[in-house]
Parts: sequence; structure tokens; C-alpha cells
Amino acid sequence: MPQKKNPDIPELVRGKTGRVYGDLTALLVMMKSLPLAYNKDMQEDKEALFDAIDNSILCINIFARMLPTLKVKRENMRAAASGGFINATDLADYLTKKGMPFRTAYKTVGSMVAYCNGKKKGFENLEMTEYNMFSDLFDKDVFEAINLENCVARRDIVGGPGPHSTEIQLARLKDFIESNIDNR
Repeated sequence: MPQKKNPDIPELVRGKTGRVYGDLTALLVMMKSLPLAYNKDMQEDKEALFDAIDNSILCINIFARMLPTLKVKRENMRAAASGGFINATDLADYLTKKGMPFRTAYKTVGSMVAYCNGKKKGFENLEMTEYNMFSDLFDKDVFEAINLENCVARRDIVGGPGPHSTEIQLARLKDFIESNIDNR
């Protein structure tokens, strides 16, 4: 169908991950229960290892060519991230920082999600009076706490999605690729 624009390359790469996971599983099963001395079993590891490496390199090279052509639709991404109460944990953390026990905060936010679903609203669309129906601990700073950019930025830990952490991860990955992958 000419009107469709399927993401063929990412779909094919996603399929390759199954094969690489299969290779990993084969290697792990091969190593299971081996004694600590020389084992002929390990002569069988080369096929899975080389297959996993070759497929991983292939996928990296394909993605390297695809990514520069990618058109990111920020508005669509924001709309997708705004749905589904992705900031519910941040709201519970907000209440906890204000002195509410986390278990109570968890239940409070759960009630708020049910309320919002009934009203077809997100946390961002609630009025302060609606927040205060659930707890007097809510203040105007709640909107800063549930702002999506702030939610991501707060997770600036090793491996987290925060901007600084992401920059570090990308730099490490780039260095790894440049020093370990040849242009096959």
C-alpha cells in the first residue's frame, strides 16, 4: 500500500534482536554446569558468538545510516508522553517529600488517577481546588513537580534518562563504537 510508511529498518533490527538473544541463550546454556577445568563443550561457542557479533555490527551500521534521516515529531512525542499518567510516581514522590508516608501517597495518587480518568483529564489539567480534594499538602509547586521535563531531569542517575546522564551514556557509546567497530 503506497500510502503506508512502515519503519522497515527498525522492524528488521527488532527481528534481529531475537536472533542475538537466541545466541546469548545458547551460550548461557552451553556454560551451565561446566566444571572449572578445560571443557570441550566450549568449542561450540564460536558459532553463536560470531553470529551475535556479526548481527550486532550489522544492526549498528544500519542504524548509523538510518538515524540521520529520522524526522522526530516532538509534538507527537510530547502528546504520547502526556497520556497515561507517566508522572504518577513523581506526584507520589511530591507528597512524600511534603511529609506523607509513601504508602498513603501511593493510594492518594491512585485515587487521583481514577478521578482524572472519570473527568477525562490529566494531572496537568486539574485545578488547585481539585488537588486539595485529595490532600492539603498540595501547593502550586505541584505543577513544577509533574512537569514532564522536570520528571525526566530528576532522573539524572547512572543509566537514567536525565539530560546529563544521557550525554554521558551517548559519549561512552560513541567512544565504544569508534574504538571497537570497523566499517564492514
